[in-house]
Amino acid sequence: MIDSLLKFFGRSDDLPEEQCVQERMRHAVAVLLVEIARADHDLSDAELAAVQQQLAETFSLNDSAAADLLRRARRAVEESVSLHAFTRILHAEMSYAEKESVIEMLWRIALADHNIDKYEDYMIAKIAELLYIARGDVIRLRQRVIESI
Repeated sequence: MIDSLLKFFGRSDDLPEEQCVQERMRHAVAVLLVEIARADHDLSDAELAAVQQQLAETFSLNDSAAADLLRRARRAVEESVSLHAFTRILHAEMSYAEKESVIEMLWRIALADHNIDKYEDYMIAKIAELLYIARGDVIRLRQRVIESI
């Protein structure tokens, strides 16, 4: 499904396999970040800016590439009905520590407006469950992000 979404959004299969995997992982992370930004039914400019900044920092992208990735992720969120396709690639390709980094990024986006909505909390818990991240680690990561703000 992710491959077909990437084709739909103009991504090429002419890339080497490792680069394709990296692109799918970037796309999946971007989709999850957008999902959290809109989980509280109030997609603020601050949250969108935080998503774009997080993508740029995490994947060493320039502003244009980060904006493009965000645009494709927003479109994918509108088209998708499930998070499973996006979490599956991350679970298969990432170490536990890398998956914890994704959860930490999700908390950063959820807290971009300095408020944790119950829907954001639920979505992060659900994503963490799909990534097989222990609930205690999710809480620890939330606390780390809160303390860093």
